[in-house]
Amino acid sequence: MGIAGAVGAQGASKSGASKIRRSEHAALLARHRKVVPSWVGLYYDEPIELVSGKGCWVTDAEGNTYLDLFGGILTTSIGHGVDEFVEAVRAQAGRMVHSSTLYLIRPMVELAERIASLSGIPDAKVFLCNSGTEAVDAALMMCATARRSNQVLAVRNSYHGRSFSAVAVTGNRSWSPSSFSPLVVSWVHAGDAYRGIFAGRTPAELIDAAARDLEELIATTTAGDVACLIAEPIQGVGGFVVPPDGYFGALQRVLSRYGILFVSDEVQTGWGRTGEHFWGYQAHSVEPDLLTFAKGLGNGLAIGGVVGRTPVVDAIPASSISTFGGNPLAAAGALATLQYICDRDLQHHASTVGRRMRHRLEHGAAGLATVGEIRGKGLMIGVDLVVPGTTDPSPVTADAVLDAARVDGVLVGKGGLYGNVLRISPPMTLSAAEADEGVDRLLHAMHAVEQAAAPDQAAARGTGGSLGMDGGR
Repeated sequence: MGIAGAVGAQGASKSGASKIRRSEHAALLARHRKVVPSWVGLYYDEPIELVSGKGCWVTDAEGNTYLDLFGGILTTSIGHGVDEFVEAVRAQAGRMVHSSTLYLIRPMVELAERIASLSGIPDAKVFLCNSGTEAVDAALMMCATARRSNQVLAVRNSYHGRSFSAVAVTGNRSWSPSSFSPLVVSWVHAGDAYRGIFAGRTPAELIDAAARDLEELIATTTAGDVACLIAEPIQGVGGFVVPPDGYFGALQRVLSRYGILFVSDEVQTGWGRTGEHFWGYQAHSVEPDLLTFAKGLGNGLAIGGVVGRTPVVDAIPASSISTFGGNPLAAAGALATLQYICDRDLQHHASTVGRRMRHRLEHGAAGLATVGEIRGKGLMIGVDLVVPGTTDPSPVTADAVLDAARVDGVLVGKGGLYGNVLRISPPMTLSAAEADEGVDRLLHAMHAVEQAAAPDQAAARGTGGSLGMDGGR
């Protein structure tokens, strides 16, 4: 066989292998849809299966490689395939994977000690569980028991998980499947300065208005003996909405006059990701009674928990355990993750690289009519996409950019009340060069989508049409 024939045969072989992989992918998707509930969502019109990763890069089952700018929903905080993490998990798995909290677990105690010391809460105790949802559920039970009340204050546009109580305090209709609730909830403003009734106000004006509204909210919608306010320092699923610094401190000054506890949901903002601080609450001159955590601590292992003031944590009068919470394997992996974050000062790195990404995004998107706002802190960056010439959310654009970015080899997330916000939250180990490459690829996708949509948008404006909030929902 000549050279041309060999090359042709090789090409045919690759083409055949590609067809086999596509067929296997289609079969897996069909199996998923048959046995997994319809409400368990998948990204993209053609969902992908990620099978391996190293650092900030991942590879799918068809051999395509992507720069991971979503980090498994802010979970792979130190990246994929990190030697120190892998070795810690492997070593613990070789000794013991599980025993339950009915027995002493050395890695669990060591992890709890480390978290308590980092929490900023005096005399703190730690309860470990399996997820952010479970952590929120436990925190709400602690507060309700300590205060002998099922009244709770939550924040509009928030997301706290999928359990019955976590859904009750989730202020986003897309993630709230039921109005039935074990709690009586009143809703506090989110501190959104871009969209909503506080838009356009200075930070001081916004904070003052929100604090005055909270006073009225307590007086008019509660019986007074409220258990707690639960809030995300930066709203995650809500689209990385960032209230002004000091916002929750002002709200806590109101809460303290009524004895109402404050719970900071740090499932997405913890472990230095915001860059400025180790915890999101620290930007607000607030002293949380409880702090919930999960996601980035485990770097992919299932772990969550609550750290808080001893009288509140110890308020539970009944006996309880956690079968899997703080299990040796998850605790060992979490200790390795936390050690890696602290040894390499990834908080400072998140601040530096995050500022670099924000600057490059803002400069590159300056001429894009579909970009309403770029916001965030550290490596939590949101790109709010709108109908050109308005602040109306454009989920259609967000869907198109999400898919175009995947084609360009970048994975990002999506959120916001209307599904119109791109969420950028890579592993905190993302290098400056990777940050530049990721932003450039994302900007290329954003420009391509806007150019492709320009004729349709012009036609819509010319006929009085709208590509507003209901698009793509």
